[in-house]
Amino acid sequence: MTGGSATAQQGPLRITIEEGIIQPMPFAVPNFQAETGEAGQLSADLARVIAADLQGTGVFREIPSSAFISDYSDFNAPIQYADWKAINAQALVTGAVSVSGNSVNVKFRVYDVVSGTNIGEGLQFSGTTDGWRRMAHKVADEVYSRITGEGGYFDSRVVFVSETGPKDDRMKRLAIMDYDGANVRYLTDSSSIVLAPRFSPNGDRVLYTSYESGFPRIYVLDVGSVQRRVLESAEGNMSFAPRFSPTGQTVVFSISQGGNTDIYTMDINSGQSIRLTNTPSIETAPSYSPDGTQIVFESDRSGSPQLYVMPATGGEARRISFGEGRYGTPVWSPRGDLIAFTKQNAGRFHIGVMRTDGSEERLLTASFLDEGPTWAPNGRVIMFTRETQGEGGASSLYTVDITGRVLRQVSTPDGGSDPSWSPLQQ
Repeated sequence: MTGGSATAQQGPLRITIEEGIIQPMPFAVPNFQAETGEAGQLSADLARVIAADLQGTGVFREIPSSAFISDYSDFNAPIQYADWKAINAQALVTGAVSVSGNSVNVKFRVYDVVSGTNIGEGLQFSGTTDGWRRMAHKVADEVYSRITGEGGYFDSRVVFVSETGPKDDRMKRLAIMDYDGANVRYLTDSSSIVLAPRFSPNGDRVLYTSYESGFPRIYVLDVGSVQRRVLESAEGNMSFAPRFSPTGQTVVFSISQGGNTDIYTMDINSGQSIRLTNTPSIETAPSYSPDGTQIVFESDRSGSPQLYVMPATGGEARRISFGEGRYGTPVWSPRGDLIAFTKQNAGRFHIGVMRTDGSEERLLTASFLDEGPTWAPNGRVIMFTRETQGEGGASSLYTVDITGRVLRQVSTPDGGSDPSWSPLQQ
């Protein structure tokens, strides 16, 4: 997220995001009102998840309930703006929850405390009791969007590689979770090594590479049914680093044969393949632009791994990385404005971003080993893998915003690597 300071204006409350949030906006989320007896704990839980979503962006700063002056208990009562101004709240989120059997309804409002206006009237979501966390994320997305003008990213999921065991005998299986690490579910067992899962454009399928046959092969897995099939390639050729096109009908990937690695596309229905590169170098880690017209990829054709962009149909590629060090794993932002990458230089690894022409390169992180960026649906946050130094070499998932100011670890039951962020859920 680019950002400036959080400032309230007369009229609709708005944070202008330009170059880095220096002063996060103070906000308050009192426990939502329970309109039915069954909604008591749920109303409090919903408010806490909403507040955690907003706080985690670094754009907002939550005011603790211990500082509240107003005793919020009636969703329809007039807001006592003076009480919220007295504790420096600039935004206020209130809500009410009703439960009937397994059905939940959440009503909420967003207030600009400084100007004393309601900027979110008549808002509500319905769902089931076991899906209450998703409802909280949807509320937070709506609040975030109304104040920043940016799309939200909380109602999304991440597929990743869950890792257990010692470094020399590590077990890896695919797992899926909410963006914040909740609701982990395993998609494969730990009988074989899996790598590089990648979501389809609508989040219903996942591509990944598996060594279960002893040879790397690409599979496509249906997230709902957990049914899968292999994407066939020529016998004896290693296929890896797959990624969907924006339409979801084509897969771009690498094939290694005879000591050479090139980039191919495949029609996912017919299985027809087209070779896009043909050089005596290693071409891998391809990623489409959001409009599907270009592909960014990693190649060592210049003598060291660098980033290149070529037409999606193949053809002449232009180099876009020119800094010191080695570049890899490029991923095009869903907004189309930036490319994220991994950089290795002077014994350190970094997650960075640059414009699509290679200009304005910025390094967002630095550690013993940071790699494998993936974009949030709004193109303002990046998740990646960080491995700690030492004999154990444990891997964890982290997020960083595109200013590099907000770095957070994502809690997972075990080690985690190779994340891929889904689009917003439908």
